[in-house]
Amino acid sequence: MQRIANLLVIKDGQVLLLKKPRRGWYVAPGGKMEPGESVYEAAIREFTEETEAEPVGTHLKGVYTMVIREGEEVVDEWMLYTFTAGGLAGEPVKENREGVLEWHPVEALSSLPMAEGDRTNLIFAAGKPGIQYGTFTYTPDFSLISESVQQSEEGKTANGTK
Repeated sequence: MQRIANLLVIKDGQVLLLKKPRRGWYVAPGGKMEPGESVYEAAIREFTEETEAEPVGTHLKGVYTMVIREGEEVVDEWMLYTFTAGGLAGEPVKENREGVLEWHPVEALSSLPMAEGDRTNLIFAAGKPGIQYGTFTYTPDFSLISESVQQSEEGKTANGTK
């Protein structure tokens, strides 16, 4: 199972997103973990490689199972670990091999083109306390079939399913 770590910087009411050229969808900078690497190390390494800036104040905000189904068959599955940071050391590049980096108001997360599971994930990461956990199931063309999410905060737990 593939492991992916991404990182969303939230600064002055804005989030730094990567616009991928293939679909024109927005994502938080990130990528595949390397063997033996911690999820924390992977998130910082991938973010730094893609932006040429370093995140400051990094912490975990979500752990997700991503499933691709074709009919009843699971054709792909991976884990996604989402981190946030409240600042940057250095200035991010405008473009890299993965796409174009852009700052957007946090509120734009609800309307920018992106995978619907990413929308749920990033809106939570940008504005809610605690950690979110969930499973997002998609068709092979990334239409959302279902999502199930839970949140936890220190000292309390709340479950919710969409």
